[in-house]
Amino acid sequence: MKNPFLLALLLFIPISIAAEVMGWGESIVFITAGLAIVPLAGWMGMATEEIAVVVGPSLGGLMNATFGNATELIIAIIALRAGLVDVVKASITGSIIGNLLLVTGLAMLLGGLRFKEQSFKPTAARLNASAMNLAVIAILIPTAVQYTSTGIGEATLQTLSVAVAAVLIAVYGLTLLFSMKTHSYLYEVGTAELEDGHGGEVSSESHSEAEEHHEQPNVVLWGGILLAATILVAIMSELLVGSLEAATETLGLTPLFTGVILLPIIGNAAEHATAVTVAMKDKMDLSLAVAVGSSMQIALFVAPVLVIIGWLIGQPMDLDFNPFELVAVVVAVLITNSISSDGKSNWLEGTLLLATYAILGLAFFFHPVLELPQALG
Repeated sequence: MKNPFLLALLLFIPISIAAEVMGWGESIVFITAGLAIVPLAGWMGMATEEIAVVVGPSLGGLMNATFGNATELIIAIIALRAGLVDVVKASITGSIIGNLLLVTGLAMLLGGLRFKEQSFKPTAARLNASAMNLAVIAILIPTAVQYTSTGIGEATLQTLSVAVAAVLIAVYGLTLLFSMKTHSYLYEVGTAELEDGHGGEVSSESHSEAEEHHEQPNVVLWGGILLAATILVAIMSELLVGSLEAATETLGLTPLFTGVILLPIIGNAAEHATAVTVAMKDKMDLSLAVAVGSSMQIALFVAPVLVIIGWLIGQPMDLDFNPFELVAVVVAVLITNSISSDGKSNWLEGTLLLATYAILGLAFFFHPVLELPQALG
């Protein structure tokens, strides 16, 4: 990671710990811990990419899929353990709409300013759109059951959510099989030099071609880096979640806005930079694979895993979402599917996605409906 800005952000790791130990205030702890997570997420992504070069395309693809949203999953698990179920749901919503609208919008806008029109494979886009439609159905049905039934108990809704989660995880596994094995040719993005957003170059060429340009990565070294970064992300996430309630009150933010807007940006910052960077190199296939693929992973894997984990640790989390969050996800999926259906993009389409994100962000800012559990005060 040669990017000096991201390297400088590593200084916030000791600063956030010092702020917690020396009592500098919850807001300072929240801000510094959030900034510290950004480069750590980048290190996790880079370590995964390096290890993937060694283990081969199939296992490497599975690793990338598994660790792609590891930062958000760690933050969400810690928040779930703290009883912040509504904040976890908000972060899931925020990750989906952030990737679809903010990241894809920035990629199309900045890529479109450099290239008049950019192309990507419409078949893969339509398949991703169908998967996102399933995600909308998955969070719509439990919410609809809750609002159209009288006397339905929390236990029943939880059981329904766990069952739906199992279906989503199975579908996610099948999408991996489809994209990496049986129909991998639909997802090939060709030769592309992917600047990973950390200042380094990550090759998307085949395994044999990559070996010609790069020395074989040290698996033990990068495995150690991945482990260390994961542990540090967990520590920073503890500080971030522990200071969330007091910090949001001090900063004048609602927990809903924090969960939907701030936490996803913190967890996805390095990945966001990757999608935008490759779009500016006229590699929209790769950019959309990062942005839309991340949303699909959140919806089909991270959210259902959190439902099951919450059920196992005694912090039940169902798929009954706040209706406004549901509206936001539906809006994001509809406009993204509409814009990406033709396999071409330009700067105006990117602007439309960013405008939609801005409108939703403003609505979440002025929508103070999410209350944290009083026991956490």
